[in-house]
Amino acid sequence: MDRWITDTEPTDRLPAFTRGNAGEVFPEPASPFFATTYLKVGLDQGLRDAYTGLGVFDYGEDQNPTDRTKYWLFGVHGGYVYNPLSLTRLFGARMPGATPEAIDKAFFDERDEVPAYRAEPWHDSPANSDKLAATAGWCLTTESLPNPDRDKALAEALRASRPDLTASDIPALLARVRSLFPYVRLTFSTAMTCSTLVSVGPGVLGAICESLGQPTSAISLIGGIEVDSAEPPKAMWALSRLARVSDVLTGEFEAGTSGLDARLRASKDPAVARFVAAFDDFLFHFGSRGPNEYDAMADSWEVNPDVAMAAIDRMRVTDDTQDPSLRRGVTVAERERVRDEIRAKLAGDDETLATFDAGYRSAHLFLAARERCKTNVIKVIGEIRMAMREVGRKLVAAGVLSDLEHVFMITGDELDEFQIRPERFGSVLAERAQQWDYLRTLEPPFAVDAVCPPISTWKPRAQVTGALATVGTVLTGVAGSGGVATGRARVILDPMDPRDLEPGDVLIAPQTDPSWGPLFVPAAAVVVNVGAMGSHAMIVSRELGIPCVASVEGATVRIPDGAMIRVDGNAGTVTVLSL
Repeated sequence: MDRWITDTEPTDRLPAFTRGNAGEVFPEPASPFFATTYLKVGLDQGLRDAYTGLGVFDYGEDQNPTDRTKYWLFGVHGGYVYNPLSLTRLFGARMPGATPEAIDKAFFDERDEVPAYRAEPWHDSPANSDKLAATAGWCLTTESLPNPDRDKALAEALRASRPDLTASDIPALLARVRSLFPYVRLTFSTAMTCSTLVSVGPGVLGAICESLGQPTSAISLIGGIEVDSAEPPKAMWALSRLARVSDVLTGEFEAGTSGLDARLRASKDPAVARFVAAFDDFLFHFGSRGPNEYDAMADSWEVNPDVAMAAIDRMRVTDDTQDPSLRRGVTVAERERVRDEIRAKLAGDDETLATFDAGYRSAHLFLAARERCKTNVIKVIGEIRMAMREVGRKLVAAGVLSDLEHVFMITGDELDEFQIRPERFGSVLAERAQQWDYLRTLEPPFAVDAVCPPISTWKPRAQVTGALATVGTVLTGVAGSGGVATGRARVILDPMDPRDLEPGDVLIAPQTDPSWGPLFVPAAAVVVNVGAMGSHAMIVSRELGIPCVASVEGATVRIPDGAMIRVDGNAGTVTVLSL
């Protein structure tokens, strides 16, 4: 197999794509349903709306002049979703004071495989540069962002008004699914607006801190920002405290988290009943989150509650000193100390001080908004997920499908016929599911430049290795959250199975999304293979006040599990102390 059914072709106008910052958001191959429906009419169109609104390009300018029908912004290669490197570099080329290379550093992992930027005559656009300059000015002066709050209310209303899906027939369920695509587009447009501008404030802070001879202070200045993605860990912490004080609950957790949700619901114990009621409230508010959460096919906490139970279990064995709220308070105090120190150094330089204050305000506003926007998008996708799963459940009950998740192997072009004659697709979807499972075993190229290598040339993930670190080895990545911590390395590849992670360990992960967030609470520090500035691992680490180093290439295969390591979140280094 050299191509997958959902794969797209790079265009002359937008030839370069990267897995940088896509590897943590879309870690698995996209299901055909996702890739051919709301990835195209939701995420793709939402990104286009955001970039035209910001002034990156004019409507239609991203299309190939010779063929305006076959183009995407996000690329899909071998089933994997890629970020549009050419498009974000256009933002850097046209934004006054920025460069494509600076944009690469702000948003993506810096890797040798990434093609160099190639300037094209059409990239030069004074009109777009003027509009982007005005956008940057607004970014540094606005004191509020109403759209993320608007979208939050909308997403919560969709969740609250979810009908009884089991009482709906398949046409009604698919009608609900289709009705949700425009909401994905709206919420994702807001998300991309905030994500694109999120680097402006930290960039200002970084430049000023550098000029004062204290570059690492920039990380402290964006620590402890209250973000929505840290809310699930806080809610899980409260649940872990309930589990900790009940002997019955403690016994159930220690018996194992597999099947734990069902066992607790069958219990008659009053303490268990209180826990289940609190857990149901947690699922109502946060159940749409989980690994690979942008894909409706992926399990969420609502679909597989035992995943959330596993994270609560790791918190349960952590003492009260690790309360996320307490740890955030320490980070906030340090942030304010550094802020006041820098403001004092800038006294008498009114212009630089005003710029510093503007950058500080912008960084906090947009970083918090970025995380809120993600939550909004995922909540809408959660409603798509639950309706499609009910379609799958009904078709399994009718004997049409052998597996509920095969429903996500359908493509958008097939939905109309599938609604009327689903029996025609049973064997086709089962075969696609086998092919999709095969794609999961492969390591996609980190970057694509005009032509994607055939799938048959890709390496199996098991063959992607690196030299095992020895005592004294120093691995370098990107400084993500300040501080220094020493602890035992625990390589966790799946947030569903974190049982080896103990309080005080250093979490070593391939990448993180909100499903990993609860595992940050018992961890002394976090190290991830991928992730640029503003990635999930960095933001949640700063919120909880623990060191983080991102973009440590091959960390999960190079750092020996169980080794004692030192993580320096200021310098962006990981040192192996002993094996």
